[in-house]
Amino acid sequence: MIAISNTYGYIRVSTREQNENRQLIALREMAVSEQNIFMDKQSGRDFDRPQYKKLVKKLKPNDLLYIKSIDRLGRNYEEIQNQWRALTKEKGVDIVVLDMPLLDTRRGKDLIGTFLSDIVLQVLSFVAENERTNIRQRQTEGIEAAKIRGVRFGRPPKPLPENYHSAYQRWKDGEITGTAAAKECGMPLSTFRYRAEIYEKTKLL
Repeated sequence: MIAISNTYGYIRVSTREQNENRQLIALREMAVSEQNIFMDKQSGRDFDRPQYKKLVKKLKPNDLLYIKSIDRLGRNYEEIQNQWRALTKEKGVDIVVLDMPLLDTRRGKDLIGTFLSDIVLQVLSFVAENERTNIRQRQTEGIEAAKIRGVRFGRPPKPLPENYHSAYQRWKDGEITGTAAAKECGMPLSTFRYRAEIYEKTKLL
């Protein structure tokens, strides 16, 4: 007797602040039942995700899995390829990527169809990884630009000791060494020099 195939959906949001509604609506439009929708709200750095693991265990040959976009399967090119291969080749599951109709394993089961699907998968998974790399690069560049503008990240600095100004001034006038000035202020020399640079730039203490 041939087992009745089931339809599932998988949702992943990268952080708990990210909204999953867009993916959820797309799966509901495909008539995926609520009990067959699995969702992880955590980082996608690896596949140690409870709902994804639970879904994979339930999947049987000829079941159908919907995902909104290819990067729901992984955070980089290799992960996407590995998960796609494990689901389609090892588990015998069909996958439909809603954002890319060409990635529908129900179509083109012949050699040419499989070949075209593999090419599209490789291109899209590469694009997904490249886009994440570009986002990280833009974030890094944005942080560096903000630092140049004087934006400070992290904890605000501790208040300066009351004698900092006088110690700083005597150090600048060459009356005492930086080490002596830092010792008077009760701070490491590196911290004293760092705070001195800020003072010199802003002229505010």
